[in-house]
Amino acid sequence: MRSPGTRTWCGPRLLRLAPLPVLCGCEGRHSWLAGAGAEARAIESLFWPFLIGSAIVWTAVMAFAVFAYRSAASDKGERVGRAVILWGGAVVPTIVVAMLLLTGLLTLRALSARSPALTVQVDGEQWWWRVAYRVPGQAEVVTANEIRLPRGETAELLLTSDDVIHSLWAPALGGKMDMVPGRTNRLTLTPLTIGSWGGLCAEYCGAAHAQMRFEVVVTEPEAFRDWLADEAMPAAPEALSEGGGLDAFLDAGCGACHTIRGTEADGPVGPDLTHVGGRGRIGAGLVPLTAANLSRWISHTDDVKPGVRMPAYPDLAPEALDRLVAFLMALK
Repeated sequence: MRSPGTRTWCGPRLLRLAPLPVLCGCEGRHSWLAGAGAEARAIESLFWPFLIGSAIVWTAVMAFAVFAYRSAASDKGERVGRAVILWGGAVVPTIVVAMLLLTGLLTLRALSARSPALTVQVDGEQWWWRVAYRVPGQAEVVTANEIRLPRGETAELLLTSDDVIHSLWAPALGGKMDMVPGRTNRLTLTPLTIGSWGGLCAEYCGAAHAQMRFEVVVTEPEAFRDWLADEAMPAAPEALSEGGGLDAFLDAGCGACHTIRGTEADGPVGPDLTHVGGRGRIGAGLVPLTAANLSRWISHTDDVKPGVRMPAYPDLAPEALDRLVAFLMALK
C-alpha cells in the first residue's frame, strides 16, 4: 500500500493511451485511411511501404549512432566506422529511397491511366465551390458545394480557381490537388463505397478557409443519372409559386448574385440555387440544410461564417424571411 505523498510514474499507462488519437483518425468520412475510393486505397497502399522503409532507415541510423558512441577509438574501429558510413549512410538509404520512389511512380502511373467516364468542372472561390457537370451533347449542369459521383465509375475533375490558390481534397476518396487561377489541373476519382464523404480546401485561402468544405455524395450509377437529369431541369413550377417566395427573393435583390433557372434570377456571382433545397448542407458544407439554419444564414450570415462575402439581411421582415426560406427549401 502506498503511503500518502508517494509519487508513481504513469509512463506505461500513458504509452498505452498514446496511440488512441492516431487510431481515432483511421476511419470516418474525412479519413484518408477510410479507403472509399480506388485512388485512396492506392495511396493507402503506398503509406505502409513508405512507413516501413522510413523505419528501416531511421533504425539503421540510430543503431549506427549508438555503435559509434560506444566504440573505442582504434584502427579497427576506424575501418568499421568507414564501412558503416559507406553502407549505412549511403548505400542502404539510397537503395531504400530508390525502391520507395519506384513504388510511388508506378502507383501514380496506374492512377493516371484510368479513362474517365464523367467530367466535372470545379471552380474554387472565396469561400465556396462552383460545380458543373459536362455531358456530351447537353448543356452544363451547374450546382454548388456538393459533388455527386456514380459508384465504380472514374470521374475526371477539372480544377481551377477564380481568385486565389485553393486545394480540393476529399481524403476518403483520393489525393488532393491545387486549384490555381488561370490554370486547369486534373484529378481523377473512382469512388467504390456508397455514402456521403467530406471534403475541404487544403490550401490556406483567406479568412473563411477553415469553413470552405464540400460533400461528395456517392450513389449507384442509375441513381446518379436520375439525379443528374433532374438537376438539369429548371426550378419546378410548384416551387416557384410557393407563397410568394420568388417575389421575396427578387425583391431582396438575391437574383443579382444567384441563378434560379426558369426565373429572371440569373446572377453569376454566387452559387446556383435552382435545386438548393435538395442539397444536404449550406454555407459550403458548413451546417445541415434546415429551415432554421437557412433563416439564420440569410439574416446573420457573418455569424454563421465569419468573413463570408455574402451580405447579411438582418432587417428583412419576418414574414418575408419566412416566405423566402420556404421558397428555397422547396427548390428540389
